[in-house]
This record gives sequence, structure tokens and C-alpha cells, in this order.
Amino acid sequence: MAEAHQAVAFQFTVTPDGIDFHLSREALKNIYLSGITSWRKRLIIFKNGVLTGVYPASPSSWLIVVIAIMSTMYARIDPSMGMIDCINKTLPVNGYLAVQTQSVLSAMLFATGLWVSLILVLRYILKMLLSYHGWMFEPHGRMSRTTKIWATLVKVFSGRRPLLYSFQASLPRLPVPRVDDTIERYLESVRPLLDDEHYNRMEILANEFKKDPAPRLQKYLILKSWWATNYVSDWWEEYIYLRGRSPIMVNSNFYTMDLLYVTPTHRQAARAGNAVHAMLIYRQKLDRKEHSPMRALGIVPMCSYQMERMFNTTRIPGIETDFIQHLKDSKHMVVYHKGRFYKVWLYHGGRHLQPCELEMQFQKILDDRTEPQPGELKLAALTAGERIPWARTRVKFFSQGINKVSLDAIEKAAIFMTLDEEEQGYDKEKLRSIDFYAKSLLHGKCYNRWFDKSFNLIAYKNGKLGINAEHSWADAPIVGHMWEFVLSTDHFLLGYTEEGHSKGDMNKMISPPSKLQWDIPQECQDITESSYKVAKMIADDVDFHCCLFDDFGKGLIKKCRTSPDAFIQIALQLAHFRDKGEFCLTYEASMTRLFREGRTETVRSCTMESTAFVHAMKNPDKTNEERLQLFHVAAEKHQNMYRLAMTGAGIDRHLFCLYVVSKYLGIDSPFLKQVLSEPWRLSTSQTPQQQLNMIDLNKYPQYISAGGGFGPVADDGYGVSYIIGGEDLITFHISSKFSSPETDSYRFGQNIRQAMLDMKALFNTKKDKKI
Repeated sequence: MAEAHQAVAFQFTVTPDGIDFHLSREALKNIYLSGITSWRKRLIIFKNGVLTGVYPASPSSWLIVVIAIMSTMYARIDPSMGMIDCINKTLPVNGYLAVQTQSVLSAMLFATGLWVSLILVLRYILKMLLSYHGWMFEPHGRMSRTTKIWATLVKVFSGRRPLLYSFQASLPRLPVPRVDDTIERYLESVRPLLDDEHYNRMEILANEFKKDPAPRLQKYLILKSWWATNYVSDWWEEYIYLRGRSPIMVNSNFYTMDLLYVTPTHRQAARAGNAVHAMLIYRQKLDRKEHSPMRALGIVPMCSYQMERMFNTTRIPGIETDFIQHLKDSKHMVVYHKGRFYKVWLYHGGRHLQPCELEMQFQKILDDRTEPQPGELKLAALTAGERIPWARTRVKFFSQGINKVSLDAIEKAAIFMTLDEEEQGYDKEKLRSIDFYAKSLLHGKCYNRWFDKSFNLIAYKNGKLGINAEHSWADAPIVGHMWEFVLSTDHFLLGYTEEGHSKGDMNKMISPPSKLQWDIPQECQDITESSYKVAKMIADDVDFHCCLFDDFGKGLIKKCRTSPDAFIQIALQLAHFRDKGEFCLTYEASMTRLFREGRTETVRSCTMESTAFVHAMKNPDKTNEERLQLFHVAAEKHQNMYRLAMTGAGIDRHLFCLYVVSKYLGIDSPFLKQVLSEPWRLSTSQTPQQQLNMIDLNKYPQYISAGGGFGPVADDGYGVSYIIGGEDLITFHISSKFSSPETDSYRFGQNIRQAMLDMKALFNTKKDKKI
């Protein structure tokens, strides 16, 4: 905003009597306030940077150490064992300062060195404590004496009031598993999927790989783990995401929904104004590192590095690989509505725009009746199509002139938002309303989302919201953390007037939104249309179904003394077998954020134990007691695998990195090639909820999230995302492809529902027998 004011801050005219200056007090006031805000922000960032840099100590602890050392000097005690004298003799200011001053300075230098050493020791102790994962493998509700002592020590060494990145230097590095362990777990994971002949062949390949070249590849990987912060994350981001040349829409991007039952206002501009203002509050806390770090069990810190690129971030297309462009700050956002792009400033007079001011800006966009410029309507389809045509088009048509200026405005925007023309959301009266809502968030019209942005905020005509997120920069829990904050702040902090408008005092002197200008030739329009057709074909092929399972939830599952996640994963195996008549390689995403720069690991949910349970459910000769016993064995196996994945002992990331090393060395491994070519025909993920605990679901049960989802991973498979909402609701987001004769998302949803009910019946039988 300051830029606009500077342009009119003063005017001058040349007259015969000299130069006549005309100053604008309002403009100068806003420039002054912008400068004050900027310096205040720098000071806060600097202060929090210092607090993070010395954590778990504090700046005041330095003064305590200095005073303690000075006190010993006056008591004629030398705790430095002669080091202070050595420092005194080697000071370059000898001869310029008094003897007493030199002694004081030497003592202060020693105290500072001692203080820094103590910080490093504290961090090392905390890192050693955080490397202990025995707590995770203990039975639920029981804690050994060792773990109790460990938890106490973690609390003691974790310090007080940590900031977002306070624990980063104390987090352990992701360990490289032993090759023998990884291969053993891999062979165990594929055993239920292969007949004896194919399994024996795979076992031969694995044993050959174990002898050579696995030891050689492992040495390079261990070397990388010593040198790099995380031996997986950079390669995962580059080779799994950024080097992919296929469209990221549906194939990579994911979505997150609004609250399921509550819409606080049906005024589109007002809801968007509150949401954007809440995001600006979140971003401010993020810039200042003021968010509390996430902690498992409220004790064990998790890595926060993915949060750095949430705002001001865009994926830039390239011929061979894309790259992520992240700016430290951005003072504007871009809004898309009815084929037109608008630039909206987010600051006025050094402050964020108030929700009512943002509402006013967005309402002006909604009221604008101008037509899109030639080629503007479907321009964003370039981000939805193949990456190479988009990269070439960007270089050829958007490297100079007004096209470059406008594209820069989009790519450098803090937030990209679509004011959608449709009404979406869950409606009990409309059977497939939530299915259409999911598809709209996932791909929209293929040209009304800028899929390269870190995330798109989507505001619908009826006041519903949603997020479409690009996947390379972060995983779903990170976006979910921000989204929980936004929804909670929107409802419980900002609120609305009785008429449904945003609250606050409005300054009507704020500059209106400005339309981005384009000069798009016919050749570029033809490429855009081609990208749109590719994207439209992908979008039309997505078969989506959201299954709201409200017969029971985690409350009842926990009463059955089993993990809700294990219960659901086993139900998915039973449902898939009933749906297709066979088992398949199953992917469940697990996080590795207990380690520095950790992202995800795979839990292979289809196990010998889970398949034995499924077969028992099919076998009429099996009693419910036998089935229940097999279920508990399968659930315990699944929980153990999940714990191994979280603690760095997973299978797939290790094999993936070994494969990358083999490619660098030019080594051809039939085993690795076979492993990485196996399709995931059932890809699953749990959406976390209540990461911030800003909403008390016991007090406000209607403020429950609908979660989010993603597109199918395999052409003939299913993608399933689920969120365990509250005590009595589990929402399944199921995706597949219409083009596959083997899949049907609605059918699979019904199979999941029946599997859940059948498994519940096993526990009912057990209770009846006890009675």
C-alpha cells in the first residue's frame, strides 16, 4: 500500500515564482506508519530469532552466568582454572584499557563461552532424550518407569515457552535402517500378495541385491545422512514432486473442506474477508515464529520446517524439473473471479486490512461487470496441464511486458483466492452434495484455480470455503494446522454482524482492487486451450464419493481397546477384498516429523495378519471369537508397523533413496526396479484433527471438520482419505477413475460402511457373552 501512497505523497509544479510543492498529509502519515510497522516487525523477528538461537537457555541466563563468574572473581576464586588469565593476556586491547577493565572483559568473555557451551550441552542432552522412542512401543495407557523418568527429563530440558523453531537444533536426524532389516520387512509385506512362485523369485532378487550392490549403495546413503540434515527429504521433494512432468491437478494437489455443518454467514465477500484476515494473523505469527511447536503427547516436539513456505510461495514450471519460489514477504494477494484476475493490497498505513475492509474489496470484485480480456478466462489451465508445455509457454509469452508484470503479481502473491460462482457444501437434502463439493475443491473447472500456488483459498457463493494445496512444499498436516487456525479464528474471534457482514471500522479511502492486464496472442491461447482439454479429461474421469459414517466413531473403538487407525485400516482391507475379490499393495502415509526435516513414510497396511482376518470373516466355519482374536493380532501388527515407520525404521523411503543412489552411480538393480514399479492400488491417509485444540468439540460438536482428500494414485485403484471427527463420526473421501471397470467409489464406500459395521458386531458378540 505504501507504494501507491508514495506516488501521490507530493506533487510539484514549476511556476515563474519557483517550484510549488503540494504535500499530502494522509499519504505521508501512511508512509510513516508503514515504516514504523516494518521496523517493529524487524525488531520482533530479531528478538525471536535470538530467543530461538539460544534455546533452551534464555538471554537472561547469560547475565546470570556473567554475574556468577564476576562474583567468584571478587571472592578470589578462579572457576576458569586459569582460562580468564589466558584470555586477559591474549586480548588485542592490552595497553589501551585499565587492568581492572581488562579483567572484567576477560571474565565476561569466559562467561559467554561457558554459557554457549552449556547451551550446546543442553541441546545435545535433549537430542539424546528425543532419540529414545521406547515410549511409542509401550501398551496404551501404561507407562514404564523408564519412560516416566524420560518424560520428566524431556520436560525439564525442553525449557519454558518455546517458539516455533526452538527445538529444530535439538531434533535427532532420521536414521538409515540396516539393509537386512529393510529387505526382511519388504519381503514380509509382499508375502500376502504373491503366490509361492512369484514370492520365491522376489526372494532371490532380494538376496542378490543384499549381497551386491546394497552394501555399496548403503555406504553412500550413510555418508549422506552424516552430511545432510535429512537423507530423504530433499530427494523426495525433487524426484517425487518437482521432477514429475504430468499434470499436478488431481495427480498431486489435495484439498481440505470447510466445517461440515456450520456456515457462519452466507455472504461470500464477508466470509472471504474473515478468512483472509485470519490467514494474515497466522502468517504474522509464522513470520515472528510465535506459533507453539507441535508436540506428540504434549511432550515430544515435531519438526516445523515445512511451515516456512506456506505463504508467498509458488511452484515454477521447468522443462526438466520445477522449482519452488518462496519470498520472505509479500504485501498483496491475487483474486480470480469470472475469468478476471485482481491484485488486492493487504496493508494500509502499516497494518493489515480489517475483515470489513477486505469484504469491501472483495465485494467490489463481485460487483465488477467487465469482461475477461482475450485469453484471460482459462489462463490458469496452463497450471493444470502438462508441465513442459506450461514451462515453454511461460518463457515464450510471459518473460517481458505486461504479461510478466501480471504473472509476477500472481506468483509473488501472499495468497491466491478464487471467488467461485458456484454454491457448494454438505446438504442433507441433496444426496451427492458433498461429492460435488469435493470434486470442486480438487479440480474446479480446471481453469479457476492457480494450481502452482502453495494453496488456493476458495470462497463459494453461499459462504462455504475450501483449500486446494500444492503438495511439493509440505504435507497435509501442515496445511491442516493453518486451516484449523483460520476456521477457529473466523468463528470465535472475528465473528460477523447480525446481517452477516464482517466486523470492524472501515476506511473507505483504501485503494480499490486493480485488474491485472494481459496481452495474450492467439498462439498462447491455443496452448492454453490444449492444456485445458488435458486437464478436463483428467477431471471428468475422477469418480468421487464422500462417505459420512456416523454409526459410531473413535469413542466406541477406544472402548474396544484398539487403535482407531488400526481398526479403520483393517476395515479398508476387508472392504477392498469384498469390492475386488483380491488383496493389493496398500499405502498408508505416516509422518516422520519426530526427526529434523522429516516428512512421511509408508505403512504397508496389507499384512499376513490382516489378510488372515479377512479370510476368517469370509469363512462361515470361523466363530466370532476366532475372528476377534485374529483382528487383535492384525491390529497389533499394524500398530507396530506404524510405530516403526514413525521412528525411522520404515521400508519405502530407504529403498527409494537406495534407488536414487544406484541411478547416480549408474548401477542397474532388478530388485529396486521391481520394488519401485509396483502400483499402490489402495492409497490411504488419515487427516489429523485438533492439532491446535482451539475448538472444544465436546462443547461445540457441530463445529466438526469434514477433512479433505486427494485423487486416485493408480488407474485401477482407490484413493482413500479419512478423518476421525469427534467421538461419533468418521468421514471417508474416496476417489477412483470412471475409466476403470474395476472400481466404483460409491460401491467401495458402501463396502467400507458394511465392513465397519461387521467388525463392530464382533465386539457386540463378545459383550453379549460376558453378560
